[in-house]
Amino acid sequence: MLVIVGLGNPGTKYEKNRHNIGFMAVDAIHRRHSSFSPWRKRFQAETSEGTIADEKVILLKPQTYMNESGQAVGAAMRFFKLEPSDITVLYDELDLVPGKVKIKVAGGSGGHNGIKSIDAHIGKDYRRVRLGIGHPGSKEHVTGYVLGDFAKIDQDWLDPLLDTVADNADLLVKGNDGEFMNRIHKAVTGKDGAADAGPASPARPGSKSGAPGRSHIRQARPKAKPDLPKEGPLAAMLKGLLGPKDSN
Repeated sequence: MLVIVGLGNPGTKYEKNRHNIGFMAVDAIHRRHSSFSPWRKRFQAETSEGTIADEKVILLKPQTYMNESGQAVGAAMRFFKLEPSDITVLYDELDLVPGKVKIKVAGGSGGHNGIKSIDAHIGKDYRRVRLGIGHPGSKEHVTGYVLGDFAKIDQDWLDPLLDTVADNADLLVKGNDGEFMNRIHKAVTGKDGAADAGPASPARPGSKSGAPGRSHIRQARPKAKPDLPKEGPLAAMLKGLLGPKDSN
């Protein structure tokens, strides 16, 4: 059994906030997969049970407000006699550009109060799906930014991201995190994200993006050596500095 948690704040006032992208992602999964039951309230949360990739899955949206999200997650984990490794949490990440997704197990909270609360209730050894919303540019603007609604232009990346999360929830259930992230990257940017999964990721067959791990700027640099003067004072000076010209 896997519990997939989406973080957010309850109520219509907050439903379109950037801080509620975790709720939005779990709602998208619920809509896409017909096996899930209607939402019901328990564990201080809204929950729904269903099946993805032959695995029983509980979708959970804490209704305690963000800062106390761990109460609901902890209650559900204890009720179903699960381990932190059975918990996957989807939430907003300021330190990722809009539409970018990163997955990790354990680690710090990054200042996210919902994650801090879950850490306090169940420990840190659960999977975190960080959904990038971008940063407003200064710490003073963070609260207003995350509690503000997504702008109309954000739908260009937000809708493909949510659709792809829902369509590929089976990869999340199976633990195929690399392919899950790659498909979201491709849906949001139109580009293959295999080389973006980490420094050790090889380029995908047929990729036109160049060697893995190199930026487009580095690839664009000319490889040919510049022409140097062969005669005259400047040539003599360069020969003294660089040594005899390489025969190759």
